[in-house]
Amino acid sequence: MVTLLFDGLTQFDPDGRLAPALADRWTVERNGLRYVFHLRPNVRFHDGTPLRPEAVRQTFLRVLSPSTKGGRAWPLYPIVGAEDYAAGRASDVRGMQPLGDSAVAFDLTEPLAIFAKFLAMPVASIVAAPPPSDTPEHPVGTGPWRFVAWRHDDYLLFSKNPAYWGGAPAADTLGVRILPEPLTRAAEFEAGRLSVLEVPFGETARWRERHPELLVEKPALRVVYVALNNRRGPLKDARVRRAINYGVNVPEILATVYGRRGIAARGAIPPGLPGSDTTRTRYGYDPEEAERLLAEAGYRHGFDAQLWRAGSNVELSRVAQAIQAQLERVGVRVELVERDASSQREAARKGQADMVLLDWWADYPDADNFLYPLFYSGSFGPGGNYAFYSDPVTDSLILLARRTADEATRIALYRQIDERVYRAAPWLYLWFPTDLWARRPDLSGWDMPVIFNGQRWTTVRRGAPTP
Repeated sequence: MVTLLFDGLTQFDPDGRLAPALADRWTVERNGLRYVFHLRPNVRFHDGTPLRPEAVRQTFLRVLSPSTKGGRAWPLYPIVGAEDYAAGRASDVRGMQPLGDSAVAFDLTEPLAIFAKFLAMPVASIVAAPPPSDTPEHPVGTGPWRFVAWRHDDYLLFSKNPAYWGGAPAADTLGVRILPEPLTRAAEFEAGRLSVLEVPFGETARWRERHPELLVEKPALRVVYVALNNRRGPLKDARVRRAINYGVNVPEILATVYGRRGIAARGAIPPGLPGSDTTRTRYGYDPEEAERLLAEAGYRHGFDAQLWRAGSNVELSRVAQAIQAQLERVGVRVELVERDASSQREAARKGQADMVLLDWWADYPDADNFLYPLFYSGSFGPGGNYAFYSDPVTDSLILLARRTADEATRIALYRQIDERVYRAAPWLYLWFPTDLWARRPDLSGWDMPVIFNGQRWTTVRRGAPTP
């Protein structure tokens, strides 16, 4: 049994760690692993309603209901009966049980060490039971900020919750501007009307030159890569896939095309996550080794292949052109196929493309999110394994890691998996992007979160900090 404290909020802190402390004892019951979440006492929704176990149950039933058109429900599927309920085959979720007035138990279909991180995702945020009919337009939560107003395509406004269990925010209000155009956002920031800003990609060099003192840069939980279809033509051969990695000068493309906004990849796990190996020897740029491997694999004169890219992403389109030019030098003749993003991903999911230039964003801050979807054979296509990489040993190690409760042991498994996959080269490994933000000089208490829902803005304020 795993016991956690639960307060109705998403539970990642700005560094991507899970906020509640995990107990160090697990009991695997006959119907799977049981998690018990104890509700934090004295937590109330913004309308004064106390947080109770039934609110948790009703929230998850609402998410899973076939009639609900909302967020992705897959983080709840490990609960016994959840998928049957979502598919309309059951009238309840039997693996979800309130325990009195203070706890909720979840029975899982199989042991899953990272299930608690699934429940820290936004889809598992708790709403009152029953939820108000106007919840989408006037949400009521338990967090540090109360909803005030939403003007569509313009702004969101929040006021501080003085009754928040973790202490009231430092600022009285929080405003979120909705500005689709990157250059408009930059102009608003420079005029002092925005406190923080993600630096527009095309403006990277200018901001680094003119405003270096305002910039904050961190590795993102994201990877940019080219999926090499392991089931198509020459790409079936690992020697060919390794040759492609040796034939591309990743640091040069990163510097000249991508504005140095990234860290060259030495695997699939971002450097900010436990399990990443930042000392692993990279393939490096070695055209002679690329040509040797191609000849050894029977492609002395190279071969033809298609690289699919999404035309809407200007920066990645330029990356694709650079890859094309460099691979041509070692005999791999690349035809660029430009499609809209949905068509590109559909082709990748169906295995219709030789190579696809993609990026992957973390849903939860754990190396599992960069291994199970991307390299487990059961994740072919729609599951995220667009390279159609299949290796029985890798599969067994991934499943073992998911079942391993001891974190140190699980992290060691992550490193082993990442190393094994890297040497098989199912991808052309490119880089882990870095997020680049600017903040006003008079802003205090703000830090860039490593995971998108890790920033609660509770310590942020404009003006000099109070002595």
